[in-house]
Amino acid sequence: MTRRLTPRTFLVHGLVAGLLAGFAAFLVAHQIGEPQVDAAIAVEESAAHHHADEHDVVVSRANQSTWGLATGTLAIGTTLGGLVALVSAAAVGRLGRMRPSQSTALVALVGFVATALVPFWKYPANPPAVGDAATIGDRTSAYFTFLAISVLAAVAATVLASRLLPTLGSYRTVLAGAGGYLLVVVVAGLLLPTVDETGGFPAQTLWLFRRAALATQATLWAAIGVVLVGLVGRTHRRIAEESARRELAVSL
Repeated sequence: MTRRLTPRTFLVHGLVAGLLAGFAAFLVAHQIGEPQVDAAIAVEESAAHHHADEHDVVVSRANQSTWGLATGTLAIGTTLGGLVALVSAAAVGRLGRMRPSQSTALVALVGFVATALVPFWKYPANPPAVGDAATIGDRTSAYFTFLAISVLAAVAATVLASRLLPTLGSYRTVLAGAGGYLLVVVVAGLLLPTVDETGGFPAQTLWLFRRAALATQATLWAAIGVVLVGLVGRTHRRIAEESARRELAVSL
């Protein structure tokens, strides 16, 4: 029986890639993100002239910044890796003449742009001390609305590009797909409310926090993409070599 790349194979590879990516994201978040969270908390406590009592703290900052952070990034990484793998499995053979590893790389790239990079452009991450508690519901709704629009626009642009490819060729197809996606998200970004509640928060601390947040997301997606593409490519080559040996054996 000839082996082939199945959704199960993709999923296993994706879970492995996601687990490794979660660990990589933890290292980045711990080293460059957590110091900025501590700085933001210090600003918040200084402004409020209040320091929390140890008895009021359910989870200490030490645990939050280590075991809690690691648990979160590993769980998110594994879940995201599995989702990217399943989408990549569905994309095989539907994106022109791309090999499975190439279409997987494209899925990871589009996923990062649509779910991390573009939403960050409209609604960048804020540290704990930034934002009015009374508007958190509205801010959350606006963010997820824009995220949903970005993802749906990316899916629609990819499907449209796959259909236009035989007619327009690679270059014009990429321009059409990317242009359509950008048009949708720019219009949505202009129509959705702008959040500007930084107040007197130190600009340098805010910038460093946002930079660390984006770096963590970029690390997560890059690690998933690199590891998953490598695993899928290796498996595809092995299957192709097996198939070639079988065909040679039959022809003798």
